[in-house]
Amino acid sequence: MKRGFVASAKETISLAIFARPLSFAGQPRHKHSNLLTSGINMTRKFFGTDGIRGRTNESVMTASTAMRVGQAAGRHFVRGGHQHRVVIGKDTRLSGYMMESALVAGFTSVGMNVIMTGPLPTPAIAMLTREMRADLGVMISASHNPYEDNGIKLFGPDGFKLSDEDEAQIEALMAEDPMLAEAENIGRARRIDDAPGRYIHAVKASIGADIRLDGLKVVIDCAHGAAYKVAPTVIWELGAETVEIGVSPNGTNINDGVGSTSIAALQSKVLEEQAHIGIALDGDADRLIVVDEKGQAIDGDQIMALIATRMAEKGALTGGGVVATVMSNLGLERYLESQGLTLERTKVGDRYVLERMKARGFNVGGEQSGHMILLDHGTTGDGTVAALRVLSSLVRTGKPASELLHLFDPVPQLLRNVRYDGGKPLEDPVVQKVIAEAEAELAGKGRLVIRPSGTEPVIRVMAEGDDEAQVEAVVSRICDAVQDAT
Repeated sequence: MKRGFVASAKETISLAIFARPLSFAGQPRHKHSNLLTSGINMTRKFFGTDGIRGRTNESVMTASTAMRVGQAAGRHFVRGGHQHRVVIGKDTRLSGYMMESALVAGFTSVGMNVIMTGPLPTPAIAMLTREMRADLGVMISASHNPYEDNGIKLFGPDGFKLSDEDEAQIEALMAEDPMLAEAENIGRARRIDDAPGRYIHAVKASIGADIRLDGLKVVIDCAHGAAYKVAPTVIWELGAETVEIGVSPNGTNINDGVGSTSIAALQSKVLEEQAHIGIALDGDADRLIVVDEKGQAIDGDQIMALIATRMAEKGALTGGGVVATVMSNLGLERYLESQGLTLERTKVGDRYVLERMKARGFNVGGEQSGHMILLDHGTTGDGTVAALRVLSSLVRTGKPASELLHLFDPVPQLLRNVRYDGGKPLEDPVVQKVIAEAEAELAGKGRLVIRPSGTEPVIRVMAEGDDEAQVEAVVSRICDAVQDAT
């Protein structure tokens, strides 16, 4: 690997090609455009693509920041004369206790009542926010990151993640002095014990009442994270034999060699147990990766293809197709087109997928990384709900997972990251010339996506096409040009 390259988690990934005009950062490139954007306002100090996230006790992820978030978000959502409340959940990180306490202090200090659920998946907090008529929901989690990191995700009263505008307003309020409540109006805080049961019931209700999983042997990996109790319980209650890994959190082992981004343990266990299927969730359980009975990994593109196909057959798919990001495979696009369905693409990030789904009436969307959004049953990605869709299809079809979840052949794709020291390498004339030449070379038979990271000085270069050698050559030339320009 050349100096300056940062390998992605999978340097070669099976992703998508457009059979239509090439795109930059998921949007058509106009003739005179020369600047790529990542979808994140780089001047924002706290909020990124998915709330606030960072290493605990450093930079933005401190107890004092969490308290300011509580005070600012509380102020933003204190509207009207009703009793204001916020639901707070978390995953299993050691720092979750600290962040929870700081958020409680912030919210109660501005007059909001707090309901704490303890460890629960992100989609459970979104659901409870809506069901409990709360003004705001908060999930304390850094998703698939290691335990040293943590994050704060905010949901509005409708259970959807906050808009960029809401986050910007909250961030602006964080810079001001808090509007503290009078002593007699300080909020109260309480824990509730029945939150896991409410979520389990909702997840089971997401599939047909006639579905039983008797006879299935399922290995489930909960990443020592937020779903370590609820996800295995759901699948066991529906009749499956469960083999559980990643269900013994100790505060520091979340995502450590387990979960949707580390599936080797799950693959081994599926083969060892001769299970029908393996299911991997991430730390906050909004993501799903599947392992078939042969130990092969199944990504979000194949899962979306299955779910969309089954729903279309029943007349339950809305929008005429699926919403995914620029990172989804052309194989998925071609397959959907063969079924008379469409694939709409957005910038990377499940929030952008969700925005497009809501705007254009789709009820299925997601990301290749495993975020599955089924709007008929939730307002955010839910790995357990998506897993039940897969398991119910196994039961109804009688097909093995290796057949059921292989609906298309992925197209070769290569993703590399180039770290740069400063400046704007994508505005360099030489870089732009190399990119234009690459676009011309791939025209009609490939796709090029180039986007700067929103969190670090890295340019992400992705190309795909039917000719793997050509894809490798295109990516290498662009990466070299970017590196030489810095």
